[in-house]
Amino acid sequence: MSNIAVVLFNLGAPDKPDAVRRFLFNLFNDPAIIEKPAPLRWLLAHMISRRRAPVAAEIYAKLGGGSPLLANTMAQARALERALGGQARVFVAMRYWHPFSHETAAEVKAFAPERIVLLPLYPQFSGTTSGSSIEDWKRAALKAGLSVPTSVLCCYPRDEGFLSEVAERLRAVLAETGGAAGGAKPRVLFSAHGLPKKFIAAGDPYQWQIEQSARGIVETLGQPDLDWRICYQSRVGPLEWIGPSAEDEIARAGADGVPLIVVPIAFVSEHSETLVELDMEYAALARNKGVPSYRRVPTVDDGERFIAGLAALVRKAADSSKELSSGEGRRICPPACERCPLGV
Repeated sequence: MSNIAVVLFNLGAPDKPDAVRRFLFNLFNDPAIIEKPAPLRWLLAHMISRRRAPVAAEIYAKLGGGSPLLANTMAQARALERALGGQARVFVAMRYWHPFSHETAAEVKAFAPERIVLLPLYPQFSGTTSGSSIEDWKRAALKAGLSVPTSVLCCYPRDEGFLSEVAERLRAVLAETGGAAGGAKPRVLFSAHGLPKKFIAAGDPYQWQIEQSARGIVETLGQPDLDWRICYQSRVGPLEWIGPSAEDEIARAGADGVPLIVVPIAFVSEHSETLVELDMEYAALARNKGVPSYRRVPTVDDGERFIAGLAALVRKAADSSKELSSGEGRRICPPACERCPLGV
């Protein structure tokens, strides 16, 4: 493995207050998010971004005016380069804010790699996240004239490095919380970003893969009596979303009188959904609902186990003749997941 370019995909986030509305427009103008014809989607994106910008700006103001997502993703990129031992250069491409795919594609072309590995920083595949980023990259690479053998990792929800990194961080918080609330046994909530039900009904594998990750973490943790549940956060708009919602599970914990430990299971770096929604908004909700104790497990970030797992995935993909594969080298989704990128 030599002269490899690895491209890490992430959502992107505004880096300053006046970027918030443009970021939101880019998000809602994505056909993977709003499945409408281009003129109608453009109009809806303008309407939604204008309406949501003030609320979003307040969220980012709590983070100093912008998101730390890019800085955290760059730290992961540098850590992955070190783990690969100089055998590859790692780039970052964001979907809805800088650096965009077309900017990164130009950098990759100047690097002149012999092979490219595309690695979404979404362990669980959804057409709205990894799928959208991969398609965006294809368009950018074609426009840049970047014609290099490319391997795509669509998902890795059961990757050992990812599971063990989350499990060890959860284990540490469980140990610290053991005597909280008079010795009451804490409940673990694995929280993932929500998705409208219509995507799952159409065959998107995201929810199934979230469930695989949660079970894998619990098995890795090795505590069979663990009280755990999956919930979904960040709902927006009038559509019906998959559940249960994080808000409902927090209220349930208050009614049951149990401490809560919240584990981000679909986010691999700290940003507004963890630092504001989980740490501030949901913590306040937990207090209001009478939850005895509320703790949050940090995201995996550039944790040694997680990065080592990504490095192993990159090596495997770079040495493979497959253009598209999961972290396990094969389709893992059940037949009902008709939008699995590896086909039925």
